[in-house]
Amino acid sequence: MSRPKVTVIGAGNVGATTAQRIAEAGLADVVLVDIVEGLPQGKALDLSESAPVVGHDCTIRGTNDYADTAGSDIVVVTSGLARQPGMSRDDLLAKNAGIVGSVVAQAAAVSPDAILIIVTNPLDAMCHVAIKASGFPRERVIGMAGILDSARFRTFIAWELGVSVTSTNAFVLGGHGDTMVPLPRYSTVAGIPLTHLLSPERIEALVDRTRNGGAEVVALLKSGSAYYAPAAAVAQMAGAILGDAKAVLPCAALLQGEYRTEGLFVGVPVKLGRKGIEQIVQIELTEAEQAAFDRSAAAVRELVDKLAAA
Repeated sequence: MSRPKVTVIGAGNVGATTAQRIAEAGLADVVLVDIVEGLPQGKALDLSESAPVVGHDCTIRGTNDYADTAGSDIVVVTSGLARQPGMSRDDLLAKNAGIVGSVVAQAAAVSPDAILIIVTNPLDAMCHVAIKASGFPRERVIGMAGILDSARFRTFIAWELGVSVTSTNAFVLGGHGDTMVPLPRYSTVAGIPLTHLLSPERIEALVDRTRNGGAEVVALLKSGSAYYAPAAAVAQMAGAILGDAKAVLPCAALLQGEYRTEGLFVGVPVKLGRKGIEQIVQIELTEAEQAAFDRSAAAVRELVDKLAAA
């Protein structure tokens, strides 16, 4: 039985690290595609030569030709410009919309049954570009954001309380940006709600740091943005899809009335399996939480409207 095939578009730090994590986990054979000649080929060769040491037999191929991506089970889109210090995700909007639209159209043409995982920022808006360029149903266009934001929240919770990150669970909904909605009420340590363990002031400090998690990394690196944690989040999504795990994970999904939101990609808990999004999981929100979610959705709508007007 042949292994699944995952295409990763964009051989920069996020794309190459995603390829590494997927191959090293033994999830799939990987095709790394990029517009720059030699870049995906060089990274794929380097990654392939690490396989005997790490101990996996997945193939990793680099290419500039979308014909090599044909028949992919999953297509991960990381291509685009990375954020620089002082640059908001929104500044990337027009430039990355053109790139994402082009690469998705080319990939979808040769892998019409693939599931798209969108990573390029501003993520929620790029999902709209991808679904339009591909013509895929909403089940097969998914944005990677909530897992990364939740992982950041979990990291900060673990540090704050001096506990293992494996004991933490965190829930972050909404758009991938400054308006994201971390939910302390649904975030736990060994099942104990965070609201029972920390003061409202400390929780708010962790929530604030989570919202600015990406910008904090960008400011420290001074050139480029996060890639280890985003790649880990994509690999978790790919594993849930290819393994038909029915894992409930926070992802950007096209809402059609859920969470009082219509026609927008916003981060919500979804059940991921072999068909992509198999269910959007609805949780009860307080009025304050719903208001925060509405504000986040409004910020996404503003970006989508800007795209439409461009």
